[in-house]
Amino acid sequence: MADAQPIQWRRDATTSRAVRALWAFGVGTFFAVISIVAVWRVFDLLGQAGSTILSATVAGTGFDLTSPQAVLVAGLLGLAASILALAASAHRQAHIERFFAGLPLPVSTPSERGLQRAIDAALGTLAMVGVVGALMLAGRLVSQGDLLAVGAGPFTFLAAFTLPLALIALVGSSFLRSVGTIDADEGAIYLHDPEERIALEHLQDASVRTVGDTAIVTLEYATPEGRYVPGPRRLVVPPVVAQELELLVGRSR
Repeated sequence: MADAQPIQWRRDATTSRAVRALWAFGVGTFFAVISIVAVWRVFDLLGQAGSTILSATVAGTGFDLTSPQAVLVAGLLGLAASILALAASAHRQAHIERFFAGLPLPVSTPSERGLQRAIDAALGTLAMVGVVGALMLAGRLVSQGDLLAVGAGPFTFLAAFTLPLALIALVGSSFLRSVGTIDADEGAIYLHDPEERIALEHLQDASVRTVGDTAIVTLEYATPEGRYVPGPRRLVVPPVVAQELELLVGRSR
C-alpha cells in the first residue's frame, strides 16, 4: 500500500441517477403542491375579476374581452413548454446566458451544475403537477357524478399521500449521497460532506451489499478495551470503491 493512489468518489445528483430521481421527485412534489394551490387561488380571483368586467360591458357591441383565466392558462402552458424545450436543448447554458444578458439588472449566470439542478426541479414539478392535478380532477369528476359510493376520498388520499412520499424521497436522496476519499497511504477514509475522518485501523470488518450501481458498506468498528469508537456505521459508495474498501479493511486487520 506504499504507493497506492487515493481513491475518490462522488455520489450526488450529477453522478447518480437514483439520487437525481429521488431529489427531483421530492422537490418537485412540494413545488407542485404549492404551485397548484397558488395557481388555483389566482385562477379563482381572475375569474371573479373577469366576471365583473364582462358584466360592465355594453351588450351588443360585439366587443369580446379575452378571459383573464385563459391568459393565465396560456402563460402557464407557455412556461411549461419553455422548460421542456430548455431541458431538451443541447445548448441550454448558452440560452440561459443570453437570457440573463438581456435583463436590465446585472444578474450572475448560474453554473452548469446549478442549472441542471434547477431543470431537474422544474421537470419534477411539471411531472407531479400532472399527477396531483389528475388525481384532484378525477376526484372532482367522481364527486360531481356520484360515480363512487365513497366519493373523492381515494383520489384525495392519493394526492395528499404524495407529500410524505416526497419527504421519504428527499431523505433517501440524502442517504444515498456521499463524497469521499480513501487514502491507503495514510490509512484513512475521508468523508467530505460532512467532513469526517475514519482510521482504517479502527475498522474490524466491512460487509458489502450491492444493489444496481449502489453499494452499501456496513462498517464494524473495533472496541479496544470496550471503548466505543464514533463514526458512521454505513457508507453508500460505488461498487468499485466498496470492493477496494473491503480489501483495505481486510489488510488492516
